[in-house]
Amino acid sequence: MRVFNFAAGPAALPEEVLRQAAEEMLDWHGSGMGVMEMSHRGREFMSIHEEALLDLRELLEVPASHRILFLQGGGLAENAIVPMNLLGSRKTADYVITGSWSQKSFKEAAKYCVPHLAASGETPLGYTRAPRRSEWQLSDDPAYVHLCTNETIHGVETFDIPELGDIPLVADVSSHVLSRPLDVAKFGVMYGGAQKNIGMSGVTLVVVREDLLDRSLPICPSAFEWKTVAENNSMYNTPPTYAIYVAGLVFKWLKRQGGVRAIEARNVAKSKLLYETIDASSFYLNKVEPGSRSRMNVPFFLADESRNEDFLAGAKARGLTQLKGHKSVGGMRASIYNAVPLEGVQALVEYMKEFEQYRA
Repeated sequence: MRVFNFAAGPAALPEEVLRQAAEEMLDWHGSGMGVMEMSHRGREFMSIHEEALLDLRELLEVPASHRILFLQGGGLAENAIVPMNLLGSRKTADYVITGSWSQKSFKEAAKYCVPHLAASGETPLGYTRAPRRSEWQLSDDPAYVHLCTNETIHGVETFDIPELGDIPLVADVSSHVLSRPLDVAKFGVMYGGAQKNIGMSGVTLVVVREDLLDRSLPICPSAFEWKTVAENNSMYNTPPTYAIYVAGLVFKWLKRQGGVRAIEARNVAKSKLLYETIDASSFYLNKVEPGSRSRMNVPFFLADESRNEDFLAGAKARGLTQLKGHKSVGGMRASIYNAVPLEGVQALVEYMKEFEQYRA
């Protein structure tokens, strides 16, 4: 029996995608072989790769000024790859910290430059808000400004993306890419791991403005140098072929749903239902300011945390899985990515109300 999977990543995939991947496992389109067995330079996989790139460009509305790259290493590796590709002759980069992932980005950057804390969303309750642009204190000549636009652990999403003029804006979009429209032209670089809204783990997305491809440091490994990867159409080394194939299936699925704007409407409905349930109760609590609440990752706490294990056990018995919050913050977390249906959120809300009724 399929469960409603609220994991933060690797996360739920559309059932249609899983079924198609299963059907094509041994024989992709009459080729007599599975995608995992194909040469990455063969005609069959090259067609898969090209379609995935074209579909993603259409879904994200990526302008001609930007290149789409498929790399490896995940968003965490990009914390090092970003400064190694963008610092050039500069020594400083600015970071807006809104939670655990941007903290990691800031710390990793210190190995390659002097990171400057431009703004922080930390409050006495933890990371509960996205700082407004008016609060940012930029350094004199930063190589770039880095922002995590959706914090998976703390459930903080940045909705107001600023214009920074000549300063490249770099965004970790791992956990909400393709969940809502983003003006790609505002970003010098967008990057993210695939295992939340794009597909399975193993492939990393980088969308980079072409005029930023000449800034890499000499120490940057060639396999992670964006210019080299772009010149080789993401084929400088053997790419994660099966992960790209699955991502391509997800892109096709998303187009069948009506695209990013249509999926955003579903995501708004799902998150609204869950947040309204939490806010209407004294039994549950979400600490994030309403204007910064993530549509993808909804952390919440029980007023009586001694009942956490009972809550999780009851949820699992109902087929509601992976609701335990991250170990660094505790509580609960429901990740409601694109592939999580409204029915899953409705089932969770019904369970939350019943659990409160019988345990309050």
